[in-house]
Amino acid sequence: MIELRSDTFTLPTAEMLAAIARAPLGDDGYGEDPTVIRLEKMAAARLGKDAACLMPSGTMANLACMMAHCPAGSTALVGDQSDFLIYEDKGLAGCAGITVRPLATQPDGTLTLSDIERQFSQAKAPGVAVLYIENPHSLCGGVILPGEYIHQVAEFVHSRGARLHLDGARLFNAAVKSGIGPAEIVRDADSIQFCLSKGLAAPVGSMAVGGEELIGKVRVKREMLGGNMRQAGVIAAPGIVALELMVERLKDDHSNARRLAEGMSRIPGIEVDLGTVQTNTVVFRVTDPRFGCQSFIEAARRLHSKALM
Repeated sequence: MIELRSDTFTLPTAEMLAAIARAPLGDDGYGEDPTVIRLEKMAAARLGKDAACLMPSGTMANLACMMAHCPAGSTALVGDQSDFLIYEDKGLAGCAGITVRPLATQPDGTLTLSDIERQFSQAKAPGVAVLYIENPHSLCGGVILPGEYIHQVAEFVHSRGARLHLDGARLFNAAVKSGIGPAEIVRDADSIQFCLSKGLAAPVGSMAVGGEELIGKVRVKREMLGGNMRQAGVIAAPGIVALELMVERLKDDHSNARRLAEGMSRIPGIEVDLGTVQTNTVVFRVTDPRFGCQSFIEAARRLHSKALM
């Protein structure tokens, strides 16, 4: 079966499983796991930053970074179609007492500078502490944010004393597709999260990356959230393989996604904006009046079951 629901269904490679078996281990809660240390140094170097921290999940990585940027009572700005707001927002309000303000997400995944500026001017003290952006933007179809846009947004928030967090869950997809190195893509961001367990195919884990001081705060937040792990080298080892061997093959995922989108666009009753199919994500709408969301899923399941007979 070909799994099309998400790139989170990837399975570890034989090289990853072998790396787990031979990884030197220590207690990462004490900062003594040599495999974790190697992965963190590798991740920081790949992104041109000073430090990195292995996290159990992208959700925790985003949350810990946002908490590290935000004093209690401050405001975080996020897009209304961002993964953070749709799937992860409860943590920030519940764990940190931080106000989350949604901004209208444009079809290309950007947030307008005018909307950002308005929120800065309206926020009550202590004001806006961080702006969250997502690149590539998942719910907008996997679109890649323009580099000049990221630079402009970063300049604006930095001029107001705030910070920029970039959710790069699929950052390496953006790098492979655009031909721009990941360090250049995140150059203006103060913190970055990227996943090892999506298209890079590691079984577990994400990285929080940024400056030395910021990552020191992230480690404190990780411990607060219950994210400290013991012999975490068993997670870090396949992450190292992912960064060493799995990045360039992401172009195969992009090609397959494009093939799927073009095929679906030829089916009556299904709409796909091919302009948004830039990486490994396909977002489509079912316009056939015979199907609602649930009935479409059930019909697809029946077809799948028939094909297996």
